[in-house]
Amino acid sequence: MSIWANLGEFIANTASQAFSAVIESVRTVFEGDPATRKQVAFSIAIIALSAKMAKADGIVTSEEVGAFQELFEIPVEEAGHVARVYNLAKQDVAGYESYASQVKTLFPDENDILRDVLDGLFHIAKADGVIHEREMHFVETVSDIFGLDHREFEGVRLRHMEPEEGNPYVVLGADPAWDDEQLKAHYRKLVRDNHPDRMLARGVPEEFLKIANDRLAGINLAWQHLRRERGI
Repeated sequence: MSIWANLGEFIANTASQAFSAVIESVRTVFEGDPATRKQVAFSIAIIALSAKMAKADGIVTSEEVGAFQELFEIPVEEAGHVARVYNLAKQDVAGYESYASQVKTLFPDENDILRDVLDGLFHIAKADGVIHEREMHFVETVSDIFGLDHREFEGVRLRHMEPEEGNPYVVLGADPAWDDEQLKAHYRKLVRDNHPDRMLARGVPEEFLKIANDRLAGINLAWQHLRRERGI
């Protein structure tokens, strides 16, 4: 069963609740199916936080909506399920900080998947060609609530906002003092850890693998810069 079918069935049973209760319901509805629970939780996390962030600069642009749809690769026949979640989140009086805190509790000690959520938010925020100051504050606050450290956040930010100009060591989370062999080993580990198959294993639905492909492209670009710089 696709993530959209699971999401549709879940929303059909919980849509009358406040959205904060919808997030909490993920825990119990899929208690006996942890794999599906992770997939639905991840999907709802991005939909809910995207709905809040899209209005962070005061305007929901067609580019942001398009980026949302591109990231999700939503089949036409399933778009209604996503729209229901999106609209519930927009209508909820709860702030995005509350959502982010709930998402954090859904993925305790799983920084990799929380970083996947952050990647998705950056992708949507930059869709109209610029990340507004309030959008940047949004993603920074979400990152803090998720417990991601500043250097990790900077790596994600540079990969999205300054792919050519950003410090490649920060993008890769590498130490400039490392020798060439250490850098190579670190790069190979990053490629393994961020392969789409690895993302699937930790609970990211296959419909969201654009996140993995974009991240690998950013990692490879930073690596190419370091190779030229070091002559390796």
